[in-house]
Amino acid sequence: MIAVDTNIVIRLPTQDDPNQYQKSVDTFSTEEIFLADTVILETEWVLRYAYAYTPEQIIVALRRLCGLPNVHLRDADVIAFALTGYEVGLDFADALHLAQAKQCERMITFDQRFIDRAQRLVLSI
Repeated sequence: MIAVDTNIVIRLPTQDDPNQYQKSVDTFSTEEIFLADTVILETEWVLRYAYAYTPEQIIVALRRLCGLPNVHLRDADVIAFALTGYEVGLDFADALHLAQAKQCERMITFDQRFIDRAQRLVLSI
């Protein structure tokens, strides 16, 4: 198994550099891939800020990527929960924080928007 950096992942949905895109496709076609949570988080940020992807486009891209049979995650349930949180309006980073804190009694924040949207997530599950 190999780990890949965000710049490898970004080439797949954006296809913005033909040579790097093909190398990324070849890598994902022939290797067992580990995606760190931090790579997924950074991928969301880069797609949103550098490429102006919508949350819907990002969710589709990340679900496709994480759903590949040769892609391995630290905790697939955490990523799935974070993507669901993102779908209901949480910032992806906040959704990931919340997902990774699932074993905790509670999570506190000063961010009222995070609180309001997290409550929607809990009610939707």
